[in-house]
Amino acid sequence: MNSRAAPRLRTLQRHLGSPEGRGMEPVSSPLTTHVLDTASGLPAQGLCLRLSRLEDHGQQWTELRKSYTDPDGRCPGLLPPGQMKVGTYKLSFDTEGYWRKRGQESFYPYVEVRTGGRLVPPLSLSHGGGRC
Repeated sequence: MNSRAAPRLRTLQRHLGSPEGRGMEPVSSPLTTHVLDTASGLPAQGLCLRLSRLEDHGQQWTELRKSYTDPDGRCPGLLPPGQMKVGTYKLSFDTEGYWRKRGQESFYPYVEVRTGGRLVPPLSLSHGGGRC
């Protein structure tokens, strides 16, 4: 994580854990994504994704959550506010499964986005792959 991102993340964590931040409905995740299907011009509903965090011990990825995008192409609640730690996260999008469900082939079987400071990685899908 770069040195500018760590203070922003700590500020966000303090805000989400503060009394002023509690009681807001619904509780939003500090890490979200938004996926658009540029082939159809619509949000990518039902895209499977996995959230992982890079652990310091042995540089191993630990899967935290498996989820699916909603009708708006978003995946709310990926990571509860209390579970957010300073570090490197990876979102792995199952693009092959997404296109297979639509009767089409995918050039890439998956797309991975790693983030340490940007907390809302967007993804645009097309038959030839994905683009952040």
